[in-house]
Formats: sequence, C-alpha cells, structure tokens
Amino acid sequence: MKSQDIVILLKLASLQELEGPGVSGSSDDVPGREEPYSVRGLGASLGISKTEVSASLNRSLASGLAVRDPERGRAKPSRRSLCDFIIHGLKFVYPARPGAPLRGMPTAFAAPMLQGRLLSAGDDIHVWPDAKGRTRGLSVEPLFRSVPEAAGQDERLYEYLALVDAIRLGRQREANLAADLIRERLLKR
Repeated sequence: MKSQDIVILLKLASLQELEGPGVSGSSDDVPGREEPYSVRGLGASLGISKTEVSASLNRSLASGLAVRDPERGRAKPSRRSLCDFIIHGLKFVYPARPGAPLRGMPTAFAAPMLQGRLLSAGDDIHVWPDAKGRTRGLSVEPLFRSVPEAAGQDERLYEYLALVDAIRLGRQREANLAADLIRERLLKR
C-alpha cells in the first residue's frame, strides 16, 4: 500500500456519494468530459499519474480495500474495510507530525467543515502546506503532495481527508470523534 491509495479510495467514495442512488454517474453524454471513474479521470482530478492510479487500484483490489463493481466493472471502495483501516491502522502506517508554522490549507479540525466540532485547549491549527493558502498553522504533510489542490476541487474529499488527518494527528478524544464522523460518512451508504 502507498499513501495515495487512501486518497484514491476516498475520491471513489466521494464520487459514489455525488452519484447518489439511481444515478448513472456517467459523463458519456457530455462531449469532451472525462469519465470521473476512469484512470484518466481519477488522475486528472487528483493530480496523480494514470500509471500510478492504475497501480493503486490494483493494490487496493488485492488488499481488499476495494472490490470490483459487478454491474459496472470498475473498482469501488470496500467501505467497511477502508473505514476499519483508516480508524485502526492508518496512523501507524502513515503517521503525521506537526511541523513548522506555514501558510496552507486547513486540515483536521481546523478544516471549515469541522470547525467548532471540538473545543480544544490548544490554539494551534494544522495546515497542508500550500502556496495559495491563506491560513497560517502548523504544517502537516498530506497523504499525497497533490491533496491540497484535489481537496480544493471536491468538498467531500476534503472532508474525508481532514477527518483522516484528525485521526492521524489527534489525541485520543480528537481521534475518537474523527473516527465516529468518518464511520458515519463512509458507512451510511
């Protein structure tokens, strides 16, 4: 497994939620628009090469974090397995340590959609380093270098990745709340 595998799986979960029940999610009707589930579409939306997206999907299928959708033939996240891995294993495989203060994009409980969900004694917020960022905080290396840009284009993906960082960074109380929130979102489908 590589860290970008989690980013790709969370993007697939985000795409599924955008589709909703009974919606095809295909962009075949729109000329010149990339199919979002294709290797090319995922690569373009995440800033990851097509080769690496393909290899990532194969790793995720082999590990059981993704399964092949029998109706459409494409990979989709195994939501329960992915949720369990994020909650119980990710912080050990891809730990996060706050770094120097930098400008960037807020993450963990500093992310806009999570602000106010937890009152903490500390004033420090965490950010993914990003030259376009307007918020100053302790830098946190994202799971993949293109995460700030990809999260800026997909609010659901941003929320997932912020929750993942809250688990990776948080003390027990923060990690437990983030785990509850990610469980609620990933397993609701």
